[in-house]
Amino acid sequence: MSETFQLDGKRLVIDVRERIAKGEHPRREILNAIKSAPIGTVFEIHLPHRAEPLVANLQSFGMNVIVNEIEPMHFRLMAVKLDQF
Repeated sequence: MSETFQLDGKRLVIDVRERIAKGEHPRREILNAIKSAPIGTVFEIHLPHRAEPLVANLQSFGMNVIVNEIEPMHFRLMAVKLDQF
């Protein structure tokens, strides 16, 4: 797992702010991590914007997503994996 993905017990913290600032688009990598994680994993995803397409992807998996604006250019998505998909 790269430095942008940190597993802390049942919580997976994904911070892609710097990667997105460099022009990367890690959505597929984030979705693959979520798909492969065990049920009950809590995801905390840090982004420089709201990332509505990613929120829609998570919702399509049946996940409820909470979006918080921590500060300008720092958003946190929180979700829990409740089913296998």
